[in-house]
Amino acid sequence: MTGVITEAAYDNNLLRLTLDGDEAAFTTLYRRRQSAIYRFALQMSGSVVVAEEVTQDVFMTLIHDGHRYDDSRGTVLSFLFGVARNLVLRTLERDRSNRHVSIDNSPAENAETDAIGPLDDLTRRESVDAVRRAVLSLPETYREVVVLCDLEEVSYADAAEALDCAIGTVRSRLHRGRAMLLEKLKIWKAPAAVQAQFGKPEACLL
Repeated sequence: MTGVITEAAYDNNLLRLTLDGDEAAFTTLYRRRQSAIYRFALQMSGSVVVAEEVTQDVFMTLIHDGHRYDDSRGTVLSFLFGVARNLVLRTLERDRSNRHVSIDNSPAENAETDAIGPLDDLTRRESVDAVRRAVLSLPETYREVVVLCDLEEVSYADAAEALDCAIGTVRSRLHRGRAMLLEKLKIWKAPAAVQAQFGKPEACLL
């Protein structure tokens, strides 16, 4: 009886085919993982332009340097996040003046609001905006673990691989990052429900 292929195994197969020149496999892999990489770059930089450029560069890097991926160390997604992280940090270092560009809502978020009323829509947007601004204000070391583990729901193991550090380091940074984030949300008077969620062991996911 054939077992069910895992998400990680499927990505591995798509990457292998991509490196063999299979354009359809690359397109499938891109469609599967582009949104996550874009969101990560957007949350880290606060810039739509940077997020778009980083996302494009990540997948170009995958085509040219995908052979560097080692499945014994982590998943394809963690590899992509690692590449994106390096590109974002390089961009932020080069142009610090672009760190506080306003974040636009993604098409997926806009689509979600069609089913709710104007007041609920406004409340939700204010909550999302408060969290995003608070996340963006965190030091990069803590911002990246909060974005990966809380907003993108990446496992500690994959986050450690993406950030090139130990799992224990991820846990300690995440604990500190959540505490800093909660303090910022309190200062900016974010909705109580949002503050409460980030005060729990597992933070809220936008």
